[in-house]
Amino acid sequence: MTTPEPIAVGTTRGDDEFWLIVAECFGAEVPTFQGEGPSCGHPALFMRLSRCNLTCAKCDTKYTWDWSRFDQRKESTKRSVADLVAWAASSPVELVVITGGEPLIQQARLVPLVRGLLAAGKRVEFETNGTIAPAPELVVDGVRFNVSPKLASFGVKESRSLVPAALEAFAASERAAFKFVASTVGDLDRIAELADTHRLDPVWVMPEGTTAKAIIATTRVLADAVAARHWHFTTRLHVLAFADARGR
Repeated sequence: MTTPEPIAVGTTRGDDEFWLIVAECFGAEVPTFQGEGPSCGHPALFMRLSRCNLTCAKCDTKYTWDWSRFDQRKESTKRSVADLVAWAASSPVELVVITGGEPLIQQARLVPLVRGLLAAGKRVEFETNGTIAPAPELVVDGVRFNVSPKLASFGVKESRSLVPAALEAFAASERAAFKFVASTVGDLDRIAELADTHRLDPVWVMPEGTTAKAIIATTRVLADAVAARHWHFTTRLHVLAFADARGR
């Protein structure tokens, strides 16, 4: 995969530190929830950044990176840090979820954004695939990481999707939860290997699926085995509530 040139759309060009390539922001005008993981059910604002360093077959946000199927000029825009902070500050919702794509590709530019969000009284969660270690400036009070390492069953080579040094950096931060997408009980055995090898804790398991029917079916396949391992289990609330509608 080649990384496209940055897109000069939507805001005034400035120093690289002060803008980000964004796919979409939502949750202010039409309220929504964090749909997954430790904060599932909490009211949330979402900043979905564009671009990813993986090409997972089962990815449900391919419009952030798959330019064979999507027009990058329509699917991404430049937005300044000041604009993004002002957008979040306009809402009373406390939780801001920065997701992707893979947001930490742009983490040097995320440092001023996170500082602005924290100063505005927000708390921040990153949704990351766990291949890029977090910058020290992001490992601060008010910031958490939902780390979702991708297994081979998600349609990606683990030689690309599993980066031991990055996973161990997240574990050492003590600000991370490790959220694995699983389809079968066999996936849980692989998750256990990774958790033991890299000391990943806490472990959350999320059933794979983009429809309510699929999520319910996979939940029932996995539930007993997840409970037996004393792991956390999360649904995909946004799919159950909003049928995986974009921007919800």
